[in-house]
Amino acid sequence: MKKLSKLSFLIILAIAIVLSGCGTSETTSGGDENKPLKLVTNAAYAPMEYMEGDKIVGFDIDFIEAVAEEAGYELDINHVGWDSMLLEAKEKVADLAVAAITINDDRIETYDFSVPYYLSTNMILVKEGSDIKSADDLIGKTVAVQNGTTGQESAEALLGVNSDSIKKFEDNNLAIQELLNDGADAVIADNTVVETYVKNNPEQKLEVVSDEQNFAPEFYGILFPKGSELKEDFDKAVNTILDNGKYAEIYKEWFGTEPDIEGLKAAQ
Repeated sequence: MKKLSKLSFLIILAIAIVLSGCGTSETTSGGDENKPLKLVTNAAYAPMEYMEGDKIVGFDIDFIEAVAEEAGYELDINHVGWDSMLLEAKEKVADLAVAAITINDDRIETYDFSVPYYLSTNMILVKEGSDIKSADDLIGKTVAVQNGTTGQESAEALLGVNSDSIKKFEDNNLAIQELLNDGADAVIADNTVVETYVKNNPEQKLEVVSDEQNFAPEFYGILFPKGSELKEDFDKAVNTILDNGKYAEIYKEWFGTEPDIEGLKAAQ
């Protein structure tokens, strides 16, 4: 009887050890915390994010990879288009999004944002020799915009919501093509996008019109689903690379100038 009890005890102990080992393995290697975060973007917005062959590149991509590394996360970056990007973040199919996304009151109702990481403003793209010299000159003209952007909001503020004079496109490349094809008199989009396009396509004879009176400065942020637990870690990481020089290094590589770090910190 003693021997049987001892044997039973050893069997029970062995089973407990096996089960314990299985439980530990499942927690450390099979848990979701070890999967890369799903990041979605709209890679049709050079130089912020765009396709180079089958690779997604751009300032935003280098920036978010530096932030994620600082925060201790890996990323799975996916080009899904603007509307799908916003939907996937809203429905929590994606963990975060980056694509020159302006922080504004309407979006804050649906999403969470990181602290600001980029200062931008809308500008007007026209053909050389155009009589459009300010935003006021757009009244009575046809304006092309990317749907769902602050460029669209600026056009609507000037021409009216649902105005027939506003043509909306899936991305800015299509809006610019409409201008080139004489289907629109102008495009409204972020300064970085239109300035880079003019610089890279001199043969198309386009020019940029600025209007600080009608177009206020905007700030881009990393977008998260509402209530995301990632925001705190990413905010801390953004501030770290702003302070340690990594952000300035990436910014100068893409734009050739020094960023306004103090302005970004003040906007927080």
